[in-house]
Amino acid sequence: MQENKKVVILGGGTGTSYIARGLKYFPVDLTCVITVSDNGSSTGRLRKEFSTPAVGDIRKVLSNLSTLPNPIRDIMEYRMEAKGELDGHALGNLMLTKLIQETGSLKTSIEYMSKLLDVKQTVLPISEDCLTLMAETTDGEIVEGEEEITYAHKKYKRLFYKEKPTILPEVFKALREADLIVLSTGSLYTSVLPHIIDEDMVKAINDSDAKLMYICNLMTQPGETEGFGVSDHIKCLEQYLGEGAIDVVIANNAQISDEMIERYLVKEQKDPVKIDYENIKGKPYELIESDLVTTEDGTIKHNSMKISSMIFSYLMR
Repeated sequence: MQENKKVVILGGGTGTSYIARGLKYFPVDLTCVITVSDNGSSTGRLRKEFSTPAVGDIRKVLSNLSTLPNPIRDIMEYRMEAKGELDGHALGNLMLTKLIQETGSLKTSIEYMSKLLDVKQTVLPISEDCLTLMAETTDGEIVEGEEEITYAHKKYKRLFYKEKPTILPEVFKALREADLIVLSTGSLYTSVLPHIIDEDMVKAINDSDAKLMYICNLMTQPGETEGFGVSDHIKCLEQYLGEGAIDVVIANNAQISDEMIERYLVKEQKDPVKIDYENIKGKPYELIESDLVTTEDGTIKHNSMKISSMIFSYLMR
């Protein structure tokens, strides 16, 4: 019997969780490697109080990989409503934090939660360390913290960690054995780049025999990727990975409604990421384009099943 192909997704919570939600239905051996440097919202408060790595992105991925019925699975995403310190905390974050206290290990805590949620695939933190994401702006200012980087609305020259991260050995093993490595959708600077700003991770990715795929975002980020086309996202990744490291790029070519574009521009200062064909022509990576957008819940998102189908089709070539 032929073994399933092995896919490793590198990303943060929201983007990776949408891909994982669809890909869990395909016959692949999936490993999701998740960033742990988030310092905002419920996650940030728990990090500060208990000195743990960030658990929020991991919670989102576990929730979306769960094979339990939606009402049970959605308990992980329930936000506490209270007058005290519990207010606003995601229940799944509290559960993971308690497990870390009991086991002393984020990786082990994820394994317990995976059994509880009947997750068939593997979820790994990139590190068990309490990492602090740092950024240098184009005018030389240093910004500390993932949340601060997001909300500063600055142009960034480079990202780095305040501490030297200890990457989990299991992450290196997954990269070494992978058939396909996927750089996920999500914030370029705070979800994707944190995986490739460590030289040991870059070496492991480049030394792997796996093809390297990037799934480009649908919308830009204010300040960070303002005015970016698909090729600009690739250039940013190549700054750390090296030119020619990426084998294939999946990008959206569908027209988003004027009404939806206007809503995002006014509320979030975000524009659609366009395929700038003139800058992509002649590049060594393959461009796979399609209508990847769904707006059924009133927001602009990738169609999880369509993205997953495209990943699987590429994998089966």
